[in-house]
Amino acid sequence: MLVNVMGLDIGGANTKAAFVRAENGGVAELKTASEYFPVWKDKSKLVSVLLEMKKRLSGAAPLHGVGLTMTAELSDAYETKREGVNHILKCTAEAFADVPIFILDVDATLRPIDSAKMEPLRVAAANWAATGWMVSQLIKTCVVVDIGSTSTSIIPIVNGCVAAAGKTDLEKLMCGELVYTGTLRTNIAAIASSVPLRNGRARVSSELFAQSGDVHLILGNITAKEYTSETADGRGKTLREAMARLARVICADIEMLTEQEILQMARYIYSKQVEQVADGLSEVYSRVKALAAGEVPVVVTGIGKNFLARAAAEKIGADKIIDLGELLSGDATVASPAVGVALMMASRLERRAVKWTR
Repeated sequence: MLVNVMGLDIGGANTKAAFVRAENGGVAELKTASEYFPVWKDKSKLVSVLLEMKKRLSGAAPLHGVGLTMTAELSDAYETKREGVNHILKCTAEAFADVPIFILDVDATLRPIDSAKMEPLRVAAANWAATGWMVSQLIKTCVVVDIGSTSTSIIPIVNGCVAAAGKTDLEKLMCGELVYTGTLRTNIAAIASSVPLRNGRARVSSELFAQSGDVHLILGNITAKEYTSETADGRGKTLREAMARLARVICADIEMLTEQEILQMARYIYSKQVEQVADGLSEVYSRVKALAAGEVPVVVTGIGKNFLARAAAEKIGADKIIDLGELLSGDATVASPAVGVALMMASRLERRAVKWTR
């Protein structure tokens, strides 16, 4: 049996998609795409974004199903999450008018649109469940750290099942499974309250002068091309421009600070961000270790997997660190939830778990 499916992960700042062609229980083809689309600027354009991604990934190939997960409902473009979920469902149904659409809920179950509309909070911010389900097919017990542009999901897996203590964003923030720090869009003031400078400390202003993307660009953790979100001041993504933004965080500029001083700031802020992730990871990891009989690896994925997730796992002394990219074929790690929900949809259509073939 041959099935073509798309998985969608519609976020507030980035919309990600995965096209999977599955045949006889295996993945025959995978393509992914990511589009920077700040939904709060003009939510009416979501349909056109989805149509463009559909064209780019599936082309003329017929689609047999679409799996959807979302986090954009949290955007202040919507008064409530219910409003956000319903708008996203409406746009997706319009963009994929003739294709069966199923929505992922927080119990890692795919629901038809009508069911999702009846319980919108059950499908809000469920993208972590797609990543967790996908990894649970590969590793029976582990902790997944998925770091995107805006936030970090920490997903416990025990005995082949997602074992999340929290289901909503609020619950996850309270139990360490969601850390609101990311590789590109996090306000520096949300990472550090002060920085070391000239044998003293300078307190950080609470203005949005610079963000985590500037720090990681300065340190070489990302390239200008990988800095996909807009900058705080609307200027470019050169090293000099990033340094200028970071200097402004302590109410200075590139004429008042040396390059070495700005670099020292960047290194310090980076270390504090690693601590943020490690704090949540330590809480979740200790719960899983208490339930596991043997080794518990940390699986890292997302655009921050190499320099944030791995560093946090090393900091807490994880038994083993596994790059999800080493287990999956294709470019799956940059859009893990989209790939996960696509695999879930393909498995539903094939009526058996679709496995990766190397």
